[in-house]
Amino acid sequence: MDFNKLFRLQKDLDAQIIEEHNLKDEVLFSQKSLALQVEVGKLADETRCFKYWSNKAPAKREIILEEYIDCLHFILSIGVDKNFDDITPSLAKFNYNITEQFLDLYVDINDFVICSSKDHYITLFEDFLSLGKNLGFSELEIESEYIGKNEFNQERQSSNY
Repeated sequence: MDFNKLFRLQKDLDAQIIEEHNLKDEVLFSQKSLALQVEVGKLADETRCFKYWSNKAPAKREIILEEYIDCLHFILSIGVDKNFDDITPSLAKFNYNITEQFLDLYVDINDFVICSSKDHYITLFEDFLSLGKNLGFSELEIESEYIGKNEFNQERQSSNY
């Protein structure tokens, strides 16, 4: 996965959003952190991994991937804001319960909100990428889907979304 490219694309999208919405003097860390938590929740909901009381199947793979990419946008954006866009996270796959991975992500996000260190950011990013692997997404698939969604978001911003 070309992380430099993903960070560059996110930086361009963020600049467009800031320009289009007149946010030059705003600090958006709190909004982005909350947005990431909400998007992680939406992703968990689509996987249905925690819904032990239900027999309903998870959403289609494409929907889960789309929600995953929405989370990735905010992770990249937060990294850009904190100047942590020079990292290359590892893609180790963990073999534990996906529900536990979601809980770990919430801990990672909260740790990063409390102490926005590069180490906490790398942990968050690596745990997120590991979740993607456990959900069955390849690096190429994640990168390709991110690029497509980024282009869509840029077009949407240009049309005064």
